[in-house]
Order: sequence, then C-alpha cells, then structure tokens
Amino acid sequence: MNYNLNELQGDEHKAAAFSGLRSLLRLIAHERKNLLLASMAILLNSTLNLLGPYLIGHTIDVYIQEKEYHGVMVYSAILLAMYLTGLFTSYFQTKLMGGVGQRMLFTLRNTIFNKLQSLPVAFFNSNKAGDLISRVNNDTDKINTFFSQSLMQFLGSIATMTGAGIFLLVINPKLGAATLVPGLLILLFTQAISPWVKRKNAANLKSTGGLSSEIQESLANFRVIIAFNRRDYFRNRFAKVSQENYDTAVGAGLANNLFLPVSTLFSSLAQLIVLSYGIYLISNDEFTVGLLVSYLAYAVNFYNPLRQLATLWTSFQVAMAGWDRVNRILSLETNLHTNREAGEEEGSAFIEFRNVHFGYEEDKEILHDVSLQIERGKTYAFVGPTGGGKSTTAALIARLYDPQKGKVFLDGKDIRTYTAEERTQKIGFILQDPFLFSGTVKDNILYGNTQYRDFTDEDLEKVIRDNNLQELTAIFENGLETEVSASGESISLGQKQLIAFMRAVLRNPDVLILDEATANIDTITEQLLQEILNRLPEKTTRIIIAHRLNTIKDADVIFFVNSGEIVRAGSFDDALNLLMSGKRDR
Repeated sequence: MNYNLNELQGDEHKAAAFSGLRSLLRLIAHERKNLLLASMAILLNSTLNLLGPYLIGHTIDVYIQEKEYHGVMVYSAILLAMYLTGLFTSYFQTKLMGGVGQRMLFTLRNTIFNKLQSLPVAFFNSNKAGDLISRVNNDTDKINTFFSQSLMQFLGSIATMTGAGIFLLVINPKLGAATLVPGLLILLFTQAISPWVKRKNAANLKSTGGLSSEIQESLANFRVIIAFNRRDYFRNRFAKVSQENYDTAVGAGLANNLFLPVSTLFSSLAQLIVLSYGIYLISNDEFTVGLLVSYLAYAVNFYNPLRQLATLWTSFQVAMAGWDRVNRILSLETNLHTNREAGEEEGSAFIEFRNVHFGYEEDKEILHDVSLQIERGKTYAFVGPTGGGKSTTAALIARLYDPQKGKVFLDGKDIRTYTAEERTQKIGFILQDPFLFSGTVKDNILYGNTQYRDFTDEDLEKVIRDNNLQELTAIFENGLETEVSASGESISLGQKQLIAFMRAVLRNPDVLILDEATANIDTITEQLLQEILNRLPEKTTRIIIAHRLNTIKDADVIFFVNSGEIVRAGSFDDALNLLMSGKRDR
C-alpha cells in the first residue's frame, strides 16, 4: 500500500475524498441541534433584512410623499425593532457557530491523531514529521475557520441573495431579469476559475508543510549543524523552501483575491442597470420612486452578499484544500491487520521465518527467500555489514512490517493472528536510539505497562529489585524521580538506552530484541546489562544485534546477515571470519 501522502492521488484519492467527506459529516453529527438553531437564526436575520427595503419603499410612496409623518414614525419604529432583532440573531448564531467550530476542531485533531497512531511504521518512513504536524495544526485550523466564521455567513448570504432575487423578479420581472444578468456572469466566472484557485491553495498548504518539515529537521539536528559549522548549508536549504512557500503564498493570494474585484465590477454594472432602467420606467409612469429605492436596495442586497460570497468562497477553497490533505490521512488504513484465520499452519519453532521475502520498496528486496528457526530460551546474535538486513529481520520479528512473501511464526502461530496488545506483551524491543517522553525515569519505564499502573513507589522498587534492575536506577542522580525532558537532552544517550532496557525488561517479554542497544553504553555498564540478561527467566529468548563482537561472543547461535540471506555462522570464530574476510560482501 502506498503511504506517501504527496503521491496519493487519482482514483485512490477520489475514493478517499468521498469516504472522507462522509467522515467529516459524521464528526459534526452531534452538533445537529446547534447547526439547526444557527440556521434558523441566520434565516430570521435574512428575512428581517429583506423586509426592510420593501417597508422603506412603501413608506416613501404612502407616507413621505403624502407627508403623513405619523406613519413615517410608526414604520421607523418597526424598522428599528427589526434591525435590533437582526443584531441579536446575528450575535446568537455567531456565538453558536464559534462553539461548533472549536468543538469540531478538537474532534478533528483527535481523530487525525488517533488515525496516525493506528498507521504502521511504513507510513512514518514515507512522510516527514513537519508535514504531518502542519496537517494536524495548520490544515485543521483552515477547516475550523470556515466552519466557525464563514459557514453561516455563507448560508446567510445565499438566503439573502435568494430572497432579494425573488423580490426583484416579483416587483418587476423585466427589470429583475436585467438586474440578475451580471450575477449570472459572476457565477460562470467563479465556476470557471474555482479549480485553479483550489490548486493554488493546495500548493500553498503543501509548501507550508514543507517549510514546517525543514524547520523541524534543522532544529532536531542543530547540534550537528554547529559541530560541522554548516549553518550556511541549512540556511540555503531553508531559504529555498522559504522562497517556495513565498511564491506559492503570493500565487494563492492573487487567486483568492481575484473574486472580489470581478464581483464588485459586475455589482456596479447591475446597479447602473437598475438606475437607468428604473428612471425610464418612472418617466413612463410604470414605476414609483419608492419602488425604485426599494429596487436599488434589493439589488444591493443581492450583490453585496455575492461580493461577500466571493470572499467566503476563497475561505471555502482554502478549507477544502486543507480537507483534502487531512482526508488523505483519514482515508489510509493499516496493512498490519490481525488475521485470526491465518492460524491454520503451525510453526515448528518458537520463532520461524518460512520463505520470507521483504523489501521497503517492491523492486528492491532486503531479504530473499529467508528461512530460519529460533528456539525458546536461547540467545541469538545477528551480525553482518551495515545495511545487510539485521534490523529489518528484527523489525519483522516484532511485526513492524509484514513480509511481501512467506510467513513469520511466533510461538507456533502465524504472527498475524496476534493482536497488537498480545504481540507487544510477548515481544520487548530496545532500539539503538530510544524515544523518551517528558516526565521522570519512573514515568518512562512504566510507559504502556498497565501491570504496574496502581503500584506504589515501594511496590515498584520491590519489582525493580526482583528483576535485578536496582543497580541501573542507581546510575541516575535522583533515581526513579530523575527528570527527563521531552527531547531527552537532560540525560545522556547511554542513560536513555538504560531506561529503554528497564522498560522492556519490566514487561517480562517472551522475546527480548536488542538492536544495538549497548552501542552508547560504557563497558562496565554493558557488563552489568549482560549479567541482568543472564538472569532473565529461562523462557526468555534473547535476540541481539550488535557490531561489538564482545557483545555476541556468549550467544548460543550466531546468524550472519548479508545480501538478502541469513545463514548460521557456526562458532564465534566463524562469524568473525565472515565479518573480516569479506567473502560474503555484497
């Protein structure tokens, strides 16, 4: 499955957009009552505004020309009451929609974040973190802006336009038809350029995501930039993406602002038609001055909302461009589903690869027709040159990916039959560069471990002693209460690996995978970890990936991984010879 958001298009994207639109409607289904109340308020406001010009024309013809000032005062009071009521209904619907917009934004962002959590590692390998952040923050805000500020104005403008159009045609069909012709031209113009405007806004949102990605990557690697004194390189890269963002922003701005002057031109033309034709009708005694005043007001009530719609249409195009980007995330599904029906075959070992083929790209295999068996309770080491496939093998054991061909078995069952919870309970995975959360050492080693959720500090310390981890916690200045920043900069990389080690061991997994887990730990601490590993329960299977040869010398079995193959290396000396001689180099 293609997980690159920038490449998802064509039929796949169209189907996703249709499905995503229904999802968006479901997201705001619980706001149906508020939307109905806001719609009623805006319709009442439009009705009151449309009645005003008619009453003003009637007052001119019946009372002002006849100098009936009492009637003028009565109708003035009626108009004042109507406009005050309109002011209240406008405030009411604005307040309602503001709440709807914020709740929708909250729901939408949570939905996107939950979707991101359900997607496989392959998705995050295909997309930059900065672009994902932009979609979650910036694009959803564009959607919220339209819903909270523009949607009801959009509906109100349409209602006012429709009512004004009806009044224009009812009062005088010929003059009404002539008045509405420029409106038809505006409609045709809008329909013609809307796809172009949407593309311009989509390009701008994409470049904004690229700018966010560049900033995120530069800040994350700032120490490397300083160490190599390459500020110029990253400055040039930033200048390039910033220029691209500027160019797309200018293009989107020009496209978005094109509606307003065009609609203003045609609106002025319509008023000129009303004034010219109206005076002609008055001269022929076919019209009254009051009706002409009303007619001009209705023409304004038709074309002012139309001008407003031009601005709102821009907001709508921006929101839809943002929704397209958000919907591409929501339309994706993980390809790592639990398949209970896949359990008909049984594995002959605790972990078994059976004719496994895998590559991160379909036309480039990392592992080719690999078959191997791993027994329970033994220590296995995977060695080989960089890029040979060691970490890929570990990732397949942990089911971070599924093989393209062949099967992986865990504890005699197809690994696809396990739920994510069952699988992670059985498998502990320690990465070379583990991720930590802001909080304390205690918070991090208990992350995701519900077994000790309600334990007191005394209970937890006993568990740590039982698992022989007390010497590791003593390495930290304040023990379990040592503060850890979100970036992990408050502690060393070696200490980060120790936390990840404790986090994995406390889960009591059946399989413990160490992927270069001791690469940044001193020799003394490494020996301490080795002693802890040796004291793990007999059922625990250890899989070690390491470049340090002393790390793997006590392994029961050593596999050599290179050029898409995994072969049993035999003794430690045999593995050393394979690494040093280059006989199996690619």
